[in-house]
Amino acid sequence: MGVDDPLQPAIDPVAPDHAGDPGLPPLAGSVILVASGKGGVGKSTISLNLALALAQKGASVGLLDADVYAPDIPLMINLTRTQHRKRWPMYANPRLRSARLEPVERFGLKVMSAGFLIGEDQSLSFPASSVQFVLNQLAQQVQWGELDYLIVDLPPGTADVQQHLAFLLRPTGALIVVGSQDAAHLDAKKVVSMFREQGVPVLGGVENMHSLECPHCHRDVEIFPTVRPSRAIWAAGVERLAEFPFEPRLAQEAERGRPLLVAAPESAQAERFRALAERVAARCHG
Repeated sequence: MGVDDPLQPAIDPVAPDHAGDPGLPPLAGSVILVASGKGGVGKSTISLNLALALAQKGASVGLLDADVYAPDIPLMINLTRTQHRKRWPMYANPRLRSARLEPVERFGLKVMSAGFLIGEDQSLSFPASSVQFVLNQLAQQVQWGELDYLIVDLPPGTADVQQHLAFLLRPTGALIVVGSQDAAHLDAKKVVSMFREQGVPVLGGVENMHSLECPHCHRDVEIFPTVRPSRAIWAAGVERLAEFPFEPRLAQEAERGRPLLVAAPESAQAERFRALAERVAARCHG
């Protein structure tokens, strides 16, 4: 499917009436929430490539893009919907409340996204009750099958969306993504606090865009001022699982709909993602 092709399998997932159906069986594997305190730190990029690294190790992996207001995963895997949904009928129709959502197979992953339900440039301008319904559908009505891991790309911040999904999905743990700025770490501390209050284990943190490799001397150059230790999430007891330098190719391939682990699996950055996957898997099963 190309970028401009309407995505059919997951858009109108109306199944036969399932009156009295108890619902889908619970996931057998680990549910990992990928979260951040603010946007723009590369959370979706980390989510996608972490999922791919786990899948390339032989695991059965699902990727849920739960950022209902700004879903970026479809663009990053070259699947978007160009048709606009004129109205959202699901929450108004009792029959459709039990509709099944079919994930899309892409690069060895099973993928479901809020972006499959609306047009690429269409806003999710629904009342809060409708947004909650969409979250319930994404969390409970996707036919994943048996998974070893479900990676959930959360919206940034600590609003009702994140708290509701954490309650519904009963996660194994959360991975916190920060940029190399005081503000990113300071906001991420709030996310860490939210998860701890909810009893969700924090598996560790990833600092993205930590530095830039000079193309001439190949030394690392810091892009941002050093984060003050008192502001860093590491001071809050979060283990640093990985640091990723700013990699222009990572963004370039994402714009083409080809994640780095697919486009350049032998690159140093891809190896960093595989190392992160090993550490995350060890904390899920340790």
